[in-house]
Amino acid sequence: MLKADLHVHTRYSKDSTSPTEKVVQRCIELGINCVAITDHDCIGGALEVKGIAPFKVIVGEEVLTSSGEIIGLFLTEEIPPHLSAEETVARIKSQGGLVCIPHPFDRFRPHSRLHRDALERIMPDVDLVEVFNSRTLLKRDIARAVELARSYGLPGTAGSDAHVTQEIGRAYIEIPEFNDAGQFKTALLQGVISGRRTSPLIHLYNVRNRLIKRLGRS
Repeated sequence: MLKADLHVHTRYSKDSTSPTEKVVQRCIELGINCVAITDHDCIGGALEVKGIAPFKVIVGEEVLTSSGEIIGLFLTEEIPPHLSAEETVARIKSQGGLVCIPHPFDRFRPHSRLHRDALERIMPDVDLVEVFNSRTLLKRDIARAVELARSYGLPGTAGSDAHVTQEIGRAYIEIPEFNDAGQFKTALLQGVISGRRTSPLIHLYNVRNRLIKRLGRS
């Protein structure tokens, strides 16, 4: 079985300073042997981790569309931000990727969660729903994500949404081995999710990380 954290950020994200080699080291320490690197609007970090990790790495991207965020998994090409939700989905699908909706009902992320109307429009083309995100604070928001996946008969994913290495593994899903996107989707149907919610104070790291990067460029 694989122990998979399916939502992890590296220094390639604007609000993370986690070096890719430390992400790999932390995964090894925790026994995480499958990880989806989902940096904001780029796949450079995912490709770098894939090149150095001794375990399975899914190349992903958390894309900011004009209506909120969508995650693409099993990508080979970077998808630009600020496209419509429909165009983003089309670009993920065109390269054989899977469309995942992250933190769909997290009320504390009004600017990043996908807008309700866009979510309803693209749901027929969605492959996966993130049903447990460690940074989603309220149990009822998690429960709504579970119900969304169930109502559409979709597999659920789980991830720490780690922006610092200490967060990695706060949430994970144990799944059978897989070789491609199709097998991964099937494996998730047998998945067992474990995890805990992160303290709200962790979001202060995002503010710190953005500030560090701004100062580094000045």
